[in-house]
Amino acid sequence: MIDTSNNITDEQLIEEAIEGSKLALAKLVKKYEQTVYNFAFKICRNKERAEHTMQETFLSMIKSLNQFSGKSKLSTWLYTIVSNHCLMLARSQKKYDYTTLENEEGLIDDKNVADWKFSPEKIAENSELKKVLDEAIEKLPHEYRVVFMLRDVEGLSTQETGDIVNLSVPAVKSRLHRARAFLRNELNNTLGK
Repeated sequence: MIDTSNNITDEQLIEEAIEGSKLALAKLVKKYEQTVYNFAFKICRNKERAEHTMQETFLSMIKSLNQFSGKSKLSTWLYTIVSNHCLMLARSQKKYDYTTLENEEGLIDDKNVADWKFSPEKIAENSELKKVLDEAIEKLPHEYRVVFMLRDVEGLSTQETGDIVNLSVPAVKSRLHRARAFLRNELNNTLGK
């Protein structure tokens, strides 16, 4: 039976949910709904898409909870599902403008990466600067945005990020480097005027 106190672990809830407990499943959804929505919104940059992604994420979780191995935290597994749904949604949109950061159209040239003129702390303190940063993040291709958000915003390790997006650690580092360089250039171009 489910422990009604707050001391119940994810593992216990998962076990109960797999055995058919709707209450355990509801508790898991309730526990992670804000985390899933917030992350989906950071990636999708749109309320409706984030809500859609959150619903799809929990549907996927319900369908495949018995496949959760427990080798990682449930939140890490959910980040994986959210990331996949956001990327699938982005690819399915007709207006999805795929951009690459691989030195095309002068977006990134590692030799000309700008230094930060404005510290991240100053940006966080100023709502106008935060808006500029949000706009720059929105310009990142989804594949880079997911890596940036997992690593630099959510604070996950490079290995955890790689596991979530199914990339090697060097590939994660490469995407993260390019995303950071792109954002530095965007901020310097916008704020340096």
